[in-house]
Amino acid sequence: MQKPFSQACENNKLPILEVLGCHLANGDRVLEIGSGTGQHAVFFGERLPGVTWQTSDLPNNHPAIHAWLDDAKLPNVLPPIALDVTAWPWPVAETSAVFSANTAHIMAWPVVQDFVRGVGEVLEPGGLFLLYGPFNYDGTYTSKSNESFDGWLAARDPGSAIRDFEAVDKAARRAGLSLVEDNPMPANNRLLVWRRAP
Repeated sequence: MQKPFSQACENNKLPILEVLGCHLANGDRVLEIGSGTGQHAVFFGERLPGVTWQTSDLPNNHPAIHAWLDDAKLPNVLPPIALDVTAWPWPVAETSAVFSANTAHIMAWPVVQDFVRGVGEVLEPGGLFLLYGPFNYDGTYTSKSNESFDGWLAARDPGSAIRDFEAVDKAARRAGLSLVEDNPMPANNRLLVWRRAP
């Protein structure tokens, strides 16, 4: 199939890579949840050759991911596994890090809670959870564009919404994770980093 293309992935890949490069080391294993088009996996995998990148998504997105991976032929980027964050146990071994971009706001809130709980279960002690996307703080939008985007999400799917940072952080703490960084990103997004207790 022809490779799908996401402009959002193009727009945010360099700022995300800068943060990933500060936290990931040779020998680390990263589980990407919601690999989508596969663009991020290829871009990060190519630039972090010492890191093993495990793609995952619901099966209907696998052909797109395969199209990118088959073209790039990177030995450290693995074919997608079928992962539904609400189905236990997750089909993955313990991992050094979990990365996910633009997923929390398209999941219903109970699914987000399952997602974060699952991350806590698969991370090795000291492992990192890196979550990219838009977030509200103190129940307030950080920009007019995020407010408009939230309205679009609600019209598309009433279960979707920009999540409150405080609620996600509370779920992370319940999963044994502690916030270590809150990185501002372009277009009013954030890259949040939590660490599992050693």
